[in-house]
Formats: sequence, C-alpha cells, structure tokens
Amino acid sequence: MMRWAISILVNALILIVVAGYFDSFQLSGVGAAIIASLILAVLNTIVKPILVILTLPVTLLSLGLFLFVINAITLMLTAFLMGDAFNIDGFGTAILAAIVISILNLLIQKAIVEPLQKKN
Repeated sequence: MMRWAISILVNALILIVVAGYFDSFQLSGVGAAIIASLILAVLNTIVKPILVILTLPVTLLSLGLFLFVINAITLMLTAFLMGDAFNIDGFGTAILAAIVISILNLLIQKAIVEPLQKKN
C-alpha cells in the first residue's frame, strides 16, 4: 500500500514538472496532479493492457515504440475525464509528454525509489 501511495505522489510530481515545461500541457494545481495521477494509475491498470493486446502487431513492428502512443492515449483519456483541471492541447503534445513522463519515471525509480526500498 505504501509503495502504491509513493508511486502516485511521484507521478503527480512528474505531471507537475511536465506541466511546467510544456505550455500546451496544463494542470490547475497540486490537487489536480494527484487526482490525475490516480486516474492515470487506474487507466494503466485497466485500459492499457487491453490496448497493448489489441495493438500487439503494431507494437512489435515498431520495436515497442508504439507503447508511447498507448501512453499518450491514456494521458488524453485522463485529461478528458478530468475536464478543465487537466488540459492537453493535441495528440503531439500528449506523445511528447508521455515520452518525458516515462523517462522521468524511470530515472526517479532507479535513482531514488529502488535504493530507498533496498535500505528497508
């Protein structure tokens, strides 16, 4: 449970950072980032596996790069579900944001979260 809560907070922080870099990616505040992170976690648990299975041939042909498109779709769904609190202006921005979010998430997991878990 604690690991899940940390993951939600880390993703919320990453969303805030990405919103700071892209003018076409807006969050209305920290609360919106936490809610977006929760919705994104649910979508990644339920919708993403279905999309991965449905697009498996394209994903294999693109050597996995199509997963960024799937991540962008889940980001767009999150923005749609949140309404005015979370806006992404276009699919291109969603793809760029998905790439940046993936890289930042990987770096934070490897540099901070995993070393802290090994100490416990």
